[in-house]
Amino acid sequence: MILGKVIGTLVASRKEPTLDGLALLVVRACDVDGTPNGSIAIAVDAVGAGLGEVVLYCSGSSARQTQVTKDRPVDAVIMAIVDQIAIDGESRFIKD
Repeated sequence: MILGKVIGTLVASRKEPTLDGLALLVVRACDVDGTPNGSIAIAVDAVGAGLGEVVLYCSGSSARQTQVTKDRPVDAVIMAIVDQIAIDGESRFIKD
């Protein structure tokens, strides 16, 4: 799983029919404080995430293991919206 921040949306007017109805979001890997600092991925949104939210996403064959993405040609999926990150008892990120 990778920690990331939703930084945008992607609209595709033509796509593989099995992708119809799926939201595609632009996600950038981030640190535990929610600051984007890594690579960018296009991920299917399986949980209703929104712009600016910190999320957990995965890529590769694991991306096809959710109910939303099963047997679909996807390489990344958002599978959780992060509410809080605490390390050694210290809150590093709290959702607004």
